Amino acid sequence: MKLLLLFFISIYLNALDIQKAKIYEENKQNIKNWYMSEKLDGIRAYWNGKEFLSKNGNKLYAPLWFTKDFPPFELDGELWTKRNDFETIQNIVLDKTPSKEWEKITYNIFEVPNTKGIFSKRLEKIESYLKEKPNKYLKVIPQIICKDETHLSEYLNELLQKKAEGIILKNPNMEYEKGRTNNLLKVKTFFDDEATVIGHNFNKEKKFKSLILKLKNGIIFNLGGGFSDKQRESPPKIGEIVSFKYYGFTKNGKPKFASFLRIRKNE
Repeated sequence: MKLLLLFFISIYLNALDIQKAKIYEENKQNIKNWYMSEKLDGIRAYWNGKEFLSKNGNKLYAPLWFTKDFPPFELDGELWTKRNDFETIQNIVLDKTPSKEWEKITYNIFEVPNTKGIFSKRLEKIESYLKEKPNKYLKVIPQIICKDETHLSEYLNELLQKKAEGIILKNPNMEYEKGRTNNLLKVKTFFDDEATVIGHNFNKEKKFKSLILKLKNGIIFNLGGGFSDKQRESPPKIGEIVSFKYYGFTKNGKPKFASFLRIRKNE
């Protein structure tokens, strides 16, 4: 338990002070003329002008040939391959010995941190750089102006049919902000979170039944859905962090209809 506590303290101390999205709530905010873009399910990476850092402030070991022509200014984005491919991305990006597999990765930019001006002006900085120095590993995530709630819904449905994760909405008129902000919203059909494995439940035949998980707020619950047969034969170990999706909370604060997504490696 002490080791787990030290682990979470180290994450908190090293975590980057970067922009974070809040959850979009329908009809709670006027999103007309906001930018909307696909939310990529990759590894978030902060380029500080010299190297990649994860959202927890840890170095990501990209090959030198991948980053050699990157700009000397800060960028924020997702290291990504394609939709519904997170396990592959995670294995490539979080390997401390970078491999040739990085050829499959692109860095998809959604922000230019600590640059003055509204969002479009900040993006112009990287777009101008790429006009002068094109780079197949660097891409700017396309932005669409949202007309209204109907437009948002139509775009979300279009993306979900393509197995995308969701949408990011961004206030076009704001200067760069750090921390969690109302000017950046994520739109999904479900929520997701992470929890620590603290135990296992087994049936009478001693076969794996469910994980016993602990949320960051201390809530403990069982997670038994979403596992493949292979994963049930070798379930996540005690101390590992797992990601899961859910659809709201019970009156006791436990996630509803929770389903396992993946083991989350330390970023």
